[in-house]
Amino acid sequence: MTPKAVFWDMDGTLTDSEPLHDIALATALRSLGITPPADLHERVLGVAAWPVYEMLRQDCGLDLPFDDWIQRKYDHYLPLTKGLMPRLGAIEIFKELRARGVAQAVVSNSDRLIVDANLNAVGLSYPGMHTISRNDVREGKPSAEPFLRAAWLADVDPSDCVAIDDSRTGASAGLAAGMKTIFWPERPMEGPPGAVNLNTIEELRAELGL
Repeated sequence: MTPKAVFWDMDGTLTDSEPLHDIALATALRSLGITPPADLHERVLGVAAWPVYEMLRQDCGLDLPFDDWIQRKYDHYLPLTKGLMPRLGAIEIFKELRARGVAQAVVSNSDRLIVDANLNAVGLSYPGMHTISRNDVREGKPSAEPFLRAAWLADVDPSDCVAIDDSRTGASAGLAAGMKTIFWPERPMEGPPGAVNLNTIEELRAELGL
């Protein structure tokens, strides 16, 4: 059965932007003479900018003020969005759900600048579209707050909503919000207990009643 509302993570779920974030992050670090750790992708997947910054300060010796650091990272990231692609099949599902009148929102741990740039790059932006960035809430994922804000904006009880995320951090937030949570990683891995683990676009369509 199709749910009343579906809330999508952005990076890695609707858009194939995680590789671009990896490139921008590594390039920004190297521009400061810092060698990116080999497991950088795994350590930052789904994590908001401030916790990533704190990790880099503690573990990699980053000593720039946060505002200077994030500007440097975004200066490397934004030009890359010209080549940004949607995740295969995801935006088609988004549009099909919209045509059926299902409430939807994009719920991201990225800053507003990145949310708007990514969605514009893949042509997923329209009047009245709800998007929640890290700047719109007090606490980002894994807190429930971003998904709960989406439910409030959609005027749908959280228990009637589905959250879709490719990171354990994001899936944990959906579960904390009391939503049915679909863990749809870009490569097979185990999600948090309680999430529905899916690996293919066909499985996702079936789970959403399409």
